[in-house]
Order: sequence, then C-alpha cells, then structure tokens
Amino acid sequence: MARNSLRRTPLYEEHKAAGARLVDFAGWEMPVQYAGIKAEHEAVRTRAGLFDVSHMGEVVFSGPDVEAAVQRLVTRDVSRLETGQAGYAALCYEDGGTVDDVLVYRRPDDFLIVVNASNRDKDVDHFRENVSGLDVGLADESDDWALLALQGPDAVEILQNLTDADLSGLKYYRFVEGEVDGVPATISRTGYTGEDGFEVFVRPGDAAALWRKLLDSGADPVGLGARDTLRLEAGMCLYGNELDAETTPLDAGIGFAVHLDKEPPFIGQGALLLEDAEGLKKKLVGFEVEGRGIARHGHTVTDGAQIVGQVTSGTHSPTLGRAIGLALVEPEVQDRFTVVIRDRPVPTKTVPLPFYKRDRK
Repeated sequence: MARNSLRRTPLYEEHKAAGARLVDFAGWEMPVQYAGIKAEHEAVRTRAGLFDVSHMGEVVFSGPDVEAAVQRLVTRDVSRLETGQAGYAALCYEDGGTVDDVLVYRRPDDFLIVVNASNRDKDVDHFRENVSGLDVGLADESDDWALLALQGPDAVEILQNLTDADLSGLKYYRFVEGEVDGVPATISRTGYTGEDGFEVFVRPGDAAALWRKLLDSGADPVGLGARDTLRLEAGMCLYGNELDAETTPLDAGIGFAVHLDKEPPFIGQGALLLEDAEGLKKKLVGFEVEGRGIARHGHTVTDGAQIVGQVTSGTHSPTLGRAIGLALVEPEVQDRFTVVIRDRPVPTKTVPLPFYKRDRK
C-alpha cells in the first residue's frame, strides 16, 4: 500500500516528532520503534511504556436484545460478566475457525467489543450478518476513540497521579469511567504485555496532550516491535499468527475463553464441541531453541523426516536472553522437535506457557 494512502491515528504527529520509525501495519502508518525494540521492551518490564493502539476497532452493541446478540457472536458467556468487567473471547465461523479474538466490555446499558485493527471491516460485516432477527443496534465507533496503553510496574503510580479514580481498587479486567488529566476517559486494567497496566480510551482530540503528559510523567514511548516481543513472552496469541480461519480457539490454547456449555449456543459452538470430543487436529506449544538461530513465523517444524507443524511466532526474548517461539503442531508431537531455520534443522524443546510471568508482589 502506498504510504500516502495509509491511515493515521490521532498521535501520528507525536510519533514523527519523537523520531519513530513508521511502518505499514494493517493499513495504518504506525510506529514500530523509537529508541529500539530491546530498550523499549525493557522499559515496559522494569518501568512503564506507553503504546498508541488507536488503530484498534471499537464496536458498540445496544438495544433490547443486546445480550442475546453478543452471546450469539462470542465464545465467552457474557451473562457472567458484571457491569464494569471485560472478558477475552473469540469470534468463530460455523466450522469453528476463528474470525478474530476480541475484548468484550459490559457497560451499564450496552456492550463494547474491541477488535483487531486488521479485522475491523471483516468483523463488522460478520456482526451485521449474524444478528438478524434480533432487536439490536450496532455502531462502529472506531474513529470516535483514541486508545493509549500504559504498561509496566510503574503504570499505577504514573496514572494515579492524573486521575481521581481509585486504581488500587480496580481489579484486573475491570474498567471504570472517569477523567485522566482533566479529560473524559474509560480506564481499563487490561493489556497485551504480561505486565500490570491500563488501556485508556479518550476522544481523538484529547489524545495528543494526554500522550505528552504520560511521557512527561515517566513513561517511555513503545512501538509495535516491542509490543510483539512482550506479548510473545507472555504467551499471548496474535491474530494472523496463532489464530486464523483454519485454526480454532481450542487449537490455539485459548479454551479458557470458550464456554462450550453456553445456552443459547454461539456461532461455531457445535463444531468446537465435536472437536473437544474427538480431539484437537493441532495444538499450540511454546518452545525454546536449543541450537543456533531464531525461529520465525512460517518456519517448518519437523520430527525426523516428517513435517509436523509450523512456527507461528518466534523471537529472541530480551527478558530471558534466549530464542523462543510458538508453533502449531500435530497433537502427537511431544517434548522435542526441530525447526528448519535457513534450510538447517535446529533442535528445540517444548516449555510451559507463558515464557514470562511477572512477580505479583
């Protein structure tokens, strides 16, 4: 896509001023790094990092049949969500393949579903096609919001100095409406890094001043490069890598977000029930590279002379100091296999997920 046709977030000028390296990500001109991926990664793990994730999509469901509509669309039983609570979930096709992975926010009078930027148009079409017969309104509000993610051990202190909301009392995957630095905001204790932190929804016109305030308060700007290494260390799925139309949420290891006993059923529930009963066709595993090289997305996984899977994500872990990855492999694959890196089979061993878990003091 030509650079002049890329979409830009309300923080584009801030990224340019900070010297960010900008790349095409899902049709958006986004910062991949500022000071460097390793330094930004370490800032999130040890202090606080600030991400622009305004390219994500926000879709609001409202009306008399709103809960029934969301129940039909997502794998999680949203009747279990309290007002002010968010839940991770998947959207599925009838055959169980994954449309997207999303966050569902239960608000007092409606539901907000946050979707991946690359899937925004596809997801909205999927929503509209599958709520027929229900009295529900659907509004794509993606352009009406900016979204900032403040992540890391210092995130609570930095943000608390800018809001009257009681952040110490805000549990993980809960959110509250309030103000941050004097502007209306939704503050959600969620993130995609494995660290404590918050995602803050504000109006586009308020985003730049808040971005600068959070940086002045001690956060470091962080790009998409470190966002990917952080989420991989935390064992979190990325749509297009671990999840796609040919991979079910059960294959990808996010069965905790799939409530197979839900009534009435969600789209794809029958196919997932059958897969659960008959066994997975493939499974997601975490691995460490024991030889030389870094496994990357698309590398072939072999066991002897047999191809048994494919690497979905791989990197050199800045926190652990070794090469790690995720792979979708045949269910019979055990503790060890090889990954073909530059035409050379390299030994690996499976390890429990997540690779990294923060110290919850």
